[in-house]
Amino acid sequence: MSMHIEAKMGDIAPSILLPGDPERAKFIAENYLQDPVCFNRVRGMYGYTGLYKGQPMSVMGTGMGIPSMLIYATELTRDYGCKRLVRLGTAGAFDPDLKLMDIVLSQATSTTSAINDYILPGHFAACADFELLDKAYHLGRDRGLRIFAGNTLCNDHLYIDDKPAYAAKWAAYGVIASEMEGTALYTAAARYGAKALTMMSIVVTNFGGDGSHEGGVSAEDKEKNLIDMIELALDTAAQ
Repeated sequence: MSMHIEAKMGDIAPSILLPGDPERAKFIAENYLQDPVCFNRVRGMYGYTGLYKGQPMSVMGTGMGIPSMLIYATELTRDYGCKRLVRLGTAGAFDPDLKLMDIVLSQATSTTSAINDYILPGHFAACADFELLDKAYHLGRDRGLRIFAGNTLCNDHLYIDDKPAYAAKWAAYGVIASEMEGTALYTAAARYGAKALTMMSIVVTNFGGDGSHEGGVSAEDKEKNLIDMIELALDTAAQ
C-alpha cells in the first residue's frame, strides 16, 4: 500500500488508463470494463480494475496539475509495478489547424514547470514511449479519426492574461497544444521503467484577447462523450 492508494499488490493491472477526473475513471470502468472492482477511494480518487477484451485493465483518476500526476504516476509505477500508462484528458489548441474534438498525442512535452530542475544536472526532455505513440497513431488513422502527434506544452498556469500572444510564442516553435500533466507522467515512467503516453481531445480553440476562449465544449461532453478517445486509449493500453 502506498501513501495515497489503498490497493494491495495485485489489485492494479500492469496496463492502466489515467484520466484526470475520477468521475471519468468511474464512467470508463462502468461502461467498458467487465466486472470492475474499485481498488481506491482515498481522497475520492477512484480506481478500478476489470477485464477489457479478456485482459486485465485498470483505470484511475489523477487530479489536475503536475504535482498530483507525479504523485500517482510515481506510486503506480514504483509501488504497484504498472508498466503501460495512458493518460487521456483534454487540451487547448495552439495550432490553428486543430479543431474541436481532434485527438492529440503528446510526442514530447515542453513545460513551464521546474519539477525536474533540481533532480538532474540539466534539463530533462520528457517524451512518450514510441511503441504506444505509434500504436495509438495508427489505430486512430485506421478508424478515420482526426489524430495528430507533436510537441505539447505542460503548463503550471491555466489562466494567462494574454493567452493569444502566449500561445503564438509556443506555436512558433511547433508546439501544438497545451495541457497540465504530461511532463509528470513521462518523468515517472522514465524513472521507473514504464511506458507512457498522453492522449488528449481538443476542447478549447481560438483564444480570446482577454484570456477567454471560444469554441469550447460542454462539461458533459468532456466527461462522458469523448467515446472515440476512450476506446482508442483502451486499445492502446491493452497488450
